Amino acid sequence: MTTYRLPYGKRELTFSLPERAGWAVEMLAPRETPAAADPAAAVEAALAGAPLPDKAGPVVIAVNDKTRPVPHALLLPPLLRRLEARGVAPEEITLLIATGTHVPMRPEEFPLILPPEVIARYPVVSHDSRADEQMVYMGETARGTAVRVNRRWLVAGLRIVVGNIEPHQFMGFSGGVKSAAVGVTAQDTINTNHAWMADPASAINRYDDNPCRVDVEEIGRIIGVDYALNAVLNEEKAIVHALAGDPVDVMRRGIPLLREIYQREVAAPYDLMIVSAGGYPKDINLYQGQKALGHASLVMREGGTVILAVACPEGTGSKAYEEWILAPGMTSHAAVLERYAREGFRIGPHKAWQLARDGSRTRVLLLSDMAPDFVRRLLLEPVASLDEALALALPGLPAQARIGVMPIANATIPVLHPA
Repeated sequence: MTTYRLPYGKRELTFSLPERAGWAVEMLAPRETPAAADPAAAVEAALAGAPLPDKAGPVVIAVNDKTRPVPHALLLPPLLRRLEARGVAPEEITLLIATGTHVPMRPEEFPLILPPEVIARYPVVSHDSRADEQMVYMGETARGTAVRVNRRWLVAGLRIVVGNIEPHQFMGFSGGVKSAAVGVTAQDTINTNHAWMADPASAINRYDDNPCRVDVEEIGRIIGVDYALNAVLNEEKAIVHALAGDPVDVMRRGIPLLREIYQREVAAPYDLMIVSAGGYPKDINLYQGQKALGHASLVMREGGTVILAVACPEGTGSKAYEEWILAPGMTSHAAVLERYAREGFRIGPHKAWQLARDGSRTRVLLLSDMAPDFVRRLLLEPVASLDEALALALPGLPAQARIGVMPIANATIPVLHPA
């Protein structure tokens, strides 16, 4: 028996797999990559190599919310020091928490993502994509996305994004302008952009020809993203690389570095996959944890089984998703797919479509902290432990079974390259 570990919330789960003739077990995990020897120095070097644009007036910095493991304590202080050294007063530097369509963060939650000394010295405001009175219309993209953005972003003379470059299941990659182009825009802007996720080219690991990402880049140009400070993290969420400068240039330099750590090639689809999103905050709710299933499903055979271990201490993370999936008639994945096709894209219901898309191809056993009856109403199969899930999944495996283990699936990029 071989023992494996999976991140789950803020702790780890362990499980064992029997060694049987004919079974192949493969670990799909990021390559072990050491952190930068001096992460603070790496950030300083990135900033020194890409001077801030010479623009006057107040500054706004879009920072990611609690669903992203951004090392703000390392990224923000040197950036803020440079701004103040140029004569920008602390009260003229606003940190705008880029929540996108997520629930706005409350002031008492700010310490979850920002150092206390930053909160005490600079204005911090959480974006609310549903607050129409705070949005300003800026025009349309070539793909027809009406761009409305938080007016706090527009009143600044210098606009900066701070975040991580990560794999993204339909945007290709997070990072660059996305922190603002999605993070601080209106709900209808995000809805229209994200509707492109149904396009086959809107997929993980695609950048230049990804319709979602191309649209986001244009939104970024329309709202004016002047500068990006991004990090590439290892599996321990420690900084490996820091990149700064023009947002598109940052992405073009950062994506190859990310692939070196997180891309894994797969010779054939799997019959069983045991999956974690990577622990907190990537499994803070099902809205985030679903991404692990989306990544794993890329290399699953039709009819295979995915054991998805995501803690979800905050439940689904989306009232809109819950209301939609719990409505009368939503009793099967087929019903979800049919209704979604009829009604079209909306943030929240799109999560039901993603889960049904993968759940209609594979059996999904969900280990979470959510109540079993509630999980069933979400059209997923609850299990109380990994041992229970394995007891359900292992007996049905073929003699030549392929089993995969993805402990950090939200970040892992599986690429199917049949031999």
